[in-house]
Amino acid sequence: MLNIEKLSKSYSKRQVLQDLTLYIPPGEIYGLLGPNGAGKTTTINILCNLLQADSGVITINNELISEATKLLIGVAPQENLLYKTLSCEENLNFYAQLYGLKTQQRRQQVQTCLEAVNLANRAKSPVETLSGGMQRRLNIAVALVHQPKLVILDEPTTGLDIEARYEIWDLIRRLKNQGVTILLTTHLLDEAERLCQRIGILKGGRIVAEGSMEQLRQCIPAQEIVVVQTSQEEKAIARAQQLGFTHRRYGNDLAFWLPQSLELKEIISHFDGIPLDSIARQPVRLEHIYVELTQSQKI
Repeated sequence: MLNIEKLSKSYSKRQVLQDLTLYIPPGEIYGLLGPNGAGKTTTINILCNLLQADSGVITINNELISEATKLLIGVAPQENLLYKTLSCEENLNFYAQLYGLKTQQRRQQVQTCLEAVNLANRAKSPVETLSGGMQRRLNIAVALVHQPKLVILDEPTTGLDIEARYEIWDLIRRLKNQGVTILLTTHLLDEAERLCQRIGILKGGRIVAEGSMEQLRQCIPAQEIVVVQTSQEEKAIARAQQLGFTHRRYGNDLAFWLPQSLELKEIISHFDGIPLDSIARQPVRLEHIYVELTQSQKI
């Protein structure tokens, strides 16, 4: 569906993308993650033919990107592209007209998209009367109205409460089940972990790691992560080093990477003589992998 090969882009002397290469097959949800400035927005703008790359090749549905391929892409940006005084139906009708849909097809697509995002019963409601979650769903419906082959969801749940977030997640899963190919960008790592079949982590304009969660876990030589609270952190770190445990800090948390899973009793015995106020075992999650790959560690 989407194939990017050796994409590069710089602004003046600042290199934003450096030989970016990735492939998304039809029907996959692919998560493109990275810190601010990593190149996500530049990549999206090039995909949408809003920005010219310095070098590289991009094909969508086996077509080189051009003005024509804009019709193959639907974009739901982080900021809603909605007219608040217009109804849901009127918003979708307006964007369907921009995409050149004829009257009968437009009516059909507006209704289909409202049903797809569970807003058919609010078709006549002005956008300003909708909840934040409803507005985000309508924003996604706008991206779907012209039946694109690839849908780009840029931070689709930013600022939403947990219930609205679950609704968007359910919508994204339903779109995937309908065969829609999705490129998802998000700073919510649990969102990417739950939704994406594969994830690419972008740093400095390059993909530094890519794959399923199972594959990405190979980036960290740990079977389990143990977070401890102790008044004697230096002693705990020294003991961990003797045991061959790597230590990291995640915010204020002191964590140790265990090369193999151990029983809680055995873990505690390894720190015998060091007061432990609390100890928590965690699986290796995307947040641990992401931090390791994108941030310098203070050890």
